[in-house]
Amino acid sequence: MGAPGTVPTRPDLILASSSPRRLDLLGRIGVTPDRVQPMEVDETPLKTELPRALAIRLAAAKAMAGAALMPDALVLAADTVVGLGRRILGKPADEAEAARFLGLLSGRRHRVMTAVCLAHPGGRRTARLVTTILAFQRLTPAQIDDHVASGEWRGVAGGYQIQKRAEMYVRFLSGSHSNVVGLPLFETTQLLRGAGWLRP
Repeated sequence: MGAPGTVPTRPDLILASSSPRRLDLLGRIGVTPDRVQPMEVDETPLKTELPRALAIRLAAAKAMAGAALMPDALVLAADTVVGLGRRILGKPADEAEAARFLGLLSGRRHRVMTAVCLAHPGGRRTARLVTTILAFQRLTPAQIDDHVASGEWRGVAGGYQIQKRAEMYVRFLSGSHSNVVGLPLFETTQLLRGAGWLRP
């Protein structure tokens, strides 16, 4: 406990993600991590693993990997998974897979799930899972071709970024928009407040 009148120091906040979208989203709520330290983990789904379970497992794995390296810090990690029924639509490997994903999403509802995990000094973890339901309009072959040509599918789950041109195809959305971008801001704020990093 510090001397009377002193302000207790808070631990460093580490963002365990290479996603520029997550860093931008944190900036929108006035949060600047002390350090950005991506954690590389094998993102291959386990056999019969469902989208929800995959998101939770990967976010926890990234947070724990960061905590092992920086045990005195708060480590914020997240993982976003696009689920079409029981099927997981990950990051497309190439243009052909990006086009296939868009064809699968065309005219159908799907779910975007982001698990957010915060590793605390001392080994405690807190987490949230957020699900947003979306539906695309029925896409024409020309629309799919244009989207693939844009390159916006690269490195993102499901092969689209809602904050870019794909938003014009979204005819229905229920839930958190920032979750679809990659980090649900309300739930992330609650985790940081609960850790004492943000003021209530």
